[in-house]
Amino acid sequence: MKDTHPDIEERFFKMIMERSGEERLRMGFEMGAIARKLVIASIIQTIPEASDKDIKAAILERFYKNEIPQDIRQKIIKRIKE
Repeated sequence: MKDTHPDIEERFFKMIMERSGEERLRMGFEMGAIARKLVIASIIQTIPEASDKDIKAAILERFYKNEIPQDIRQKIIKRIKE
């Protein structure tokens, strides 16, 4: 769904591109960290008794379910939980 007017989208893009590469990279890292915190909060809300290892395994599932084949994910999860 695209509900942003093209003029606004262009203006936003120009504003972002006016920042230095370092600033844009920092923004990307911050957005990634925020996404991770949101996922962790969601996991804890769904599974309050989740251990750190359970959370790591759930993060792997949430972020990489469509990128890493299931058999490989299961091997990784097994190693995480050891």
